[in-house]
Amino acid sequence: MSAQPQRHIAHFDLDSFFVSVEVLNNPSLKGKPVIVGGRERGVVAACSYEARKFGIHSAMPVKTAFKLCPHLITVSGSRGEYSKYSRWVTDIIAAEAPLFEKASIDEFYLDLTGMDKYFKPFEWTQALRKKIIDATQLPISFGLASNKMVAKMATNSAKPNGCKWVQPGEEIAFLSPMKLNAIPGVGDHTFRKFLQIGIETIEELRQTRLDVLEHYMGNYGVELWHRAHGRHDGVVSDYREAKSVSTENTFEENKTDIDFLMAELVRMTEKIAFELRKDNQVAGCVAVKIRYPNFETTSKQTTISYSFYDDEIIPVAKELFHQLYRKGQPVRLLGVRLSELTADAMQTNMFSDVTKKKDLYKAIDAVKNRFGKTVVGRAGGQE
Repeated sequence: MSAQPQRHIAHFDLDSFFVSVEVLNNPSLKGKPVIVGGRERGVVAACSYEARKFGIHSAMPVKTAFKLCPHLITVSGSRGEYSKYSRWVTDIIAAEAPLFEKASIDEFYLDLTGMDKYFKPFEWTQALRKKIIDATQLPISFGLASNKMVAKMATNSAKPNGCKWVQPGEEIAFLSPMKLNAIPGVGDHTFRKFLQIGIETIEELRQTRLDVLEHYMGNYGVELWHRAHGRHDGVVSDYREAKSVSTENTFEENKTDIDFLMAELVRMTEKIAFELRKDNQVAGCVAVKIRYPNFETTSKQTTISYSFYDDEIIPVAKELFHQLYRKGQPVRLLGVRLSELTADAMQTNMFSDVTKKKDLYKAIDAVKNRFGKTVVGRAGGQE
C-alpha cells in the first residue's frame, strides 16, 4: 500500500475585512480606531486593529467601546461593497487554486496536497497572497499547515497582514504555548470550564488523561485532546456557487429555551421545504447554522435521499441541531439551508409508495397558496 501524500492546507483570512473595505472607500479612516455596525442591537460588528488596542472587540456593546475609546469612529457598513470584494478575491483564488473552500465572506481554505511535486507550497501561497493584495489592496494573512485547524491557528498567529508555515512535525511545538481558547470553537464558556479544573494551555490539555477529560467534558473533551495534539481530519470542500434555499433568524433576545428553538427550527424548515415544492425541486443536502452571542458561528450539514417533504427533512434538521448545540448556551441566530437542488424528475423515494403522501402535501400546499404560508403548520412549529 502506497503512503498517503503529505497534506498541505492553506488558510486565507482577509484581515479585519469589513473595516478594510471601509478604509478603501474612505482613506481618511486609515490608521484610526474604527468600528463597523453595532447600531441595531448596540454591538460592535467589526473593528480595526487600532480600535483593538483599546480593548475593543466584536460583539462588545457600542457603549462600552466608546467608554474605552471616546474618539472612536463608527460606520454603518456597506453590504454591497463587502460582497463585491469577497467575489473578487474568490475569483482570483478560483483561477489559481486546484481545490478551495469558501468558509465565509472573508475566509478561505486551499488544499495544495500534491502540488509539492511541482511547486514549493509556501512560496506558491505567498505568491497568491501577493496577487490578491496587488489586485484588491486588501490586507490578507495566511497560515500553511498539515490540516485545516492548525492552518487557521497559524493564520491567527500571523495577523495582521502576515504569514506563517507550521511544517509537518512541528504542530505540537506550535500549539503547546497557546491558551486553550486559541483552538477554533473553544469559546469563553468552555474555556472557563477548563480553567475550573486547572487547564489553561493547550500543553496542559495535551498532558491530561483522556478519562479525566471525558468525565468532565464528555466527547467534546476527547475531541479537544486530539486537537491539542495537532490532529484534525476536516477536508477542504470543493467550492461551488451551488443553488440552495435557506432562511435564518437573528433573535432580538438570545434564546436558551430548547422548546422555542425546536419550534423555530421546524417553522423555518417547513418554510423552505414549501418553497422547494412550489418550484418542483428536491434537495439532497440539509444544513443547520447556530450563532452564539459572541458571534461564534457553527454549522453542520449532511446529505439525504432527495426529498422536499417536511416529515423527511425536519428530523434531519433536528438531529443536526442537537449535534451542533452546546447545551445551555444562549443562541443568537438559527438558520436552515437546503442545497444540492435538482428538478423533481423522479420519485423522491423509489422504494416506498408515496402517492398518499404527495396527495397530502398537495392539499396542504393548496391551502398555503390560497391563505398564506403560515396558515397550516406542524404543532412542533407553533409557538
